[in-house]
Amino acid sequence: MKTFAILAQVLLGTSLLAGNALAQDATPYKVLDTAQLMGNGGIDYVYADNDARRVYVPRGTNTFVFGLDSHKYIGAIAGIGGHGVAIDTATHHGFASSSPVGMFDTETLQKTKSIDVPGRPDGILLEPFTGQVFIFSHQSPGITMIDPKDGKVDGTIEVGGALEQAQSDGHGKLYVAVEDEKKIAVVDLKTMKVTTKYDLGDGAGEPGGLGLDVKNGILFAMCAQPDVCVVLNAADGKVLAKLPLDGGTDGGGFNLATMEAWSSQRNGTLTIIKESSPTSFAVEQTVQTKQGCKTSSLDTKNNRIVLICTERLPDAPVPAPATNASAGQRRGGRGGPGNLDVLWVGR
Repeated sequence: MKTFAILAQVLLGTSLLAGNALAQDATPYKVLDTAQLMGNGGIDYVYADNDARRVYVPRGTNTFVFGLDSHKYIGAIAGIGGHGVAIDTATHHGFASSSPVGMFDTETLQKTKSIDVPGRPDGILLEPFTGQVFIFSHQSPGITMIDPKDGKVDGTIEVGGALEQAQSDGHGKLYVAVEDEKKIAVVDLKTMKVTTKYDLGDGAGEPGGLGLDVKNGILFAMCAQPDVCVVLNAADGKVLAKLPLDGGTDGGGFNLATMEAWSSQRNGTLTIIKESSPTSFAVEQTVQTKQGCKTSSLDTKNNRIVLICTERLPDAPVPAPATNASAGQRRGGRGGPGNLDVLWVGR
């Protein structure tokens, strides 16, 4: 009888654990908190530094820093703006993708260097296989590599096209969204050359956001006009699925802990896509966020998605778009004085 009682307890415990997991999956995503800070200028990418538990937001000519857990404003790095941020934990050096690239100390929040790079910097990534900071340009040469220890430019990789978000598998393969070509470039980091470009096929828009399921080798290309998520096999580029998105996607990613991809959209929605298996994908939820929240980053500790947008003051003049701005800058958040909103979305 004791054996049967123990077995029953084990089965009951397993059932409860499974039930809790199902209940967690069934809980809808929602905006959990918002931080606001008055400022001026446009925005593009947000970066969640999961090691140091901070959020970095370039806006105008400054980069603002918030606590990833506290959601409180920490400070600003003066004189460094641009599109996005990458942080090297080992050296305590940060980099902002602008022209020139701005280098800063993450402990003092002081600018330390300006780095001249070719092209028109947009996306940015600390690439784990090479340990270098990659700057992605909207024109030739494509990718500029920077040594995070001293900020030295270590070379370039010719890609072609207007580059947006990128993902690395950590083992020598880099995938880059090529916006104007409607393709995903595959870069071999051992040879530092593009090996192929995956065509997203008919009915796909321009890819801005990109997610990667490293475990199963699945890419999620978040495309605008038309707004669809194109799911591809990362090994051969075969299109596995096309799923609808809301208007104005420009960011996205994949959370291995929940097996979910997401796409953030400028119309104030966040699309959650569930990967049930390497061949089964479905839109799980459309979350209402805030108008203009089109880029995002992941808090891996809490499985929360961080988004940013700006709210122009009612009486502030609408700034005219710069005639020499890159595509990414023209798509950036609204400039002029107003609130910067940082949103935390989770279950």
